[in-house]
Amino acid sequence: MAALICGSLAFDTITNFPGRFAQQILPEQVHILNVSFLVPTLRREFGGCAGNIGYTLQALGGQAVVMAAVGSDGADYVTRLQGLGIDTSCIHTVADSYTAQGMCITDADNNQIWAFHPGAMSLAHLTEVPARSDLKVGIIAPDGRDAMLLHAQQMHAAGIPFVFDPGQGLPMFDGAELRRFVEQATWVTVNDYEARMLVERMGTDIESLSRSHLQGVIVTLADQGCEVWQQGQRTLVPGVKASDVLDPTGCGDAFRGGLLYGLERGWDLPRCAALGNRLGALKIGSRGGQNHQIDPAIAEA
Repeated sequence: MAALICGSLAFDTITNFPGRFAQQILPEQVHILNVSFLVPTLRREFGGCAGNIGYTLQALGGQAVVMAAVGSDGADYVTRLQGLGIDTSCIHTVADSYTAQGMCITDADNNQIWAFHPGAMSLAHLTEVPARSDLKVGIIAPDGRDAMLLHAQQMHAAGIPFVFDPGQGLPMFDGAELRRFVEQATWVTVNDYEARMLVERMGTDIESLSRSHLQGVIVTLADQGCEVWQQGQRTLVPGVKASDVLDPTGCGDAFRGGLLYGLERGWDLPRCAALGNRLGALKIGSRGGQNHQIDPAIAEA
């Protein structure tokens, strides 16, 4: 069986600021913000939510089907995914555009500031969810606005249970649109900040949201683990202490790769989340979103 991963493929330019943003940004002056950060290190990595999620899922022993768009500069990325065993048949190449580009500054407290150029991602909606009997589960991860709306509708119509993971794309949608996503989804996963924004725009709260048709709402809490909400009941799944903390980029995507792996196999949601926590703690010890080495035995730990 396979998991359909709808989301972005991007090149990430990742830099590190050795200080703290809080020491450089004056809250009372944010309306006239003019600030520069000296970043001694710079790396270019393969990234994007779909690529990162697919990398972890495939390394665990799952079958990732990535559905995304790349630009004229994306051939090497597609080749890389194929080399990992990832199904790239649903990746669309836009000849007159660049692959999406993410530019990130991470400070000493692992806070991040991102700038994102969507590029080919803006045309990801041109690819339709395929009619395939092997697709057991899916995820709608951050992508082009039209693609997220359309692919959620198509997955729901195809009867593919999916995770709604709005991530950094959440601000693009109003309350009515978010309610529609949730109505079509089987699970929702957000971090604690996104959770507050989601329920505020929908005019509800997490407990009430979890009492709907959803099989679960997961709220990740960084190194504190995550909350699993099911029919109004909250289960705290403890975090896993990382052996090394180098780069938080892609930790949430690693979590979601583990989540999909468990859902493919019919695990209960807390067990899926526990695997996600282990993978997030593993990923933070490597730089970039696709450089952590995964022993498939971690799934049975």
